[in-house]
Amino acid sequence: MFTKSLSTITLLLFSNIFMTLAWYGHLKFKDMKWFSQLGLPMIILISWGIALFEYCFQVPANRIGYIENGGPFNLWQLKVIQEVITLLVFTIFTTVVFRNESFRLNHLIGFLFLILAVYFIFKK
Repeated sequence: MFTKSLSTITLLLFSNIFMTLAWYGHLKFKDMKWFSQLGLPMIILISWGIALFEYCFQVPANRIGYIENGGPFNLWQLKVIQEVITLLVFTIFTTVVFRNESFRLNHLIGFLFLILAVYFIFKK
């Protein structure tokens, strides 16, 4: 069961890295000469291409992790794990790539509430 838990979480981590790049990476394209010339339809296509890799990790993660497929997690748990990973990846991405965005106390407090949500979702 530990292997399926670790596999699920690892795949969700990679999935969310690609998701974050697809959803927010294009906002930095303007800083790159070649990408700055592209129109919105092309940016959408590039983001779709990146999102394909997200699904290549996300779908197996949920199939491996889902309790009815022999995994350790129910749907509620899978969703909360995914959301927590999303926020962690997003926080790192935002503070590293977008230097004008800062991580503030209210963000930390919100994340603490999410940790409480994880606790309650996993509580029997």
